[in-house]
Amino acid sequence: MTRPPDHETLRRRRALSPGVEWEFDRVSFSREFPRGVVTKLLVERAEHGGWELDRVRIGADGVRRVILRRRIIRAVRTA
Repeated sequence: MTRPPDHETLRRRRALSPGVEWEFDRVSFSREFPRGVVTKLLVERAEHGGWELDRVRIGADGVRRVILRRRIIRAVRTA
């Protein structure tokens, strides 16, 4: 059995444009995971967590390093 994907617990937050903040999450998939399995896992995270794909890098060792992002919505208090 293969290991589950590595998940970076520390999430980065940054503003790409004024008034919009994004939360980033890094996930790594071992080369043993077929492309279809990786796709299913990422689609599930997108549907249930609100994440969207930001960047995918496939290293020389075959490890897929995926960066996901989602918008941070701040509640604005009205008086």
